[in-house]
Amino acid sequence: MDLGSIFIHDTTWSFAAEIVIRVIVMFFMIIMFLRFTGKRGVRQLSIFELTIILSLGSIAGDPMFTKELPLIQAVLIMSLVIGLYRLSTWLMMKYQPFEDFLEGKSLYIVENGQLVLEKIEEGKMSHDEFFAEMRQQGIEHLGQVRVGLLETDGELSVLLFAPEKVQYGLPLFPKSYQAVTQVQVGDCHACMYCGQVASITQPDEACSRCHHKDWASAINSPLIR
Repeated sequence: MDLGSIFIHDTTWSFAAEIVIRVIVMFFMIIMFLRFTGKRGVRQLSIFELTIILSLGSIAGDPMFTKELPLIQAVLIMSLVIGLYRLSTWLMMKYQPFEDFLEGKSLYIVENGQLVLEKIEEGKMSHDEFFAEMRQQGIEHLGQVRVGLLETDGELSVLLFAPEKVQYGLPLFPKSYQAVTQVQVGDCHACMYCGQVASITQPDEACSRCHHKDWASAINSPLIR
């Protein structure tokens, strides 16, 4: 094995210096682009903006080490991308349908302590990911949540019930989110698929809302901040 061929090959000192210049220029262009977006982090990026960010990898990466690619081409391409981005943001401010097309719409995923069944069936949300987001906000069960909204940037916005209006709901923590095997008359149970709360007589009774048959013991503990 020729280590020299692996690590050095035909790299010259002049080309190594050229790589340094290329990296500095493209790094500066990426920083300028991110400054133009006005975003502080990836979690604040929409699907449209994230697509542009991912495209920067190819635009900026290849010219950093490919000798045959002049930097003016990469600078020109990135400048065009920035221009298109600015044009798109202007059009989104002027025309709501254009914004909906590029950014998508915020999704209601919880209403009155229950998961929005249509969004589940369309596959637009994952139980595990959604529950994790709720837990990070200190929410123990769906009965504490009046409205849950998934924003276009991936952030979760919630409106909570007042403490005296908290109702029975589906537990969100793993130890409580377990299917029951026995049912006691009078206890409240929550469908593990859609969150509907009901008094059931059999552990495999079908949910009247979504027709699934897995139930967890519902809880109504108040929210503690």
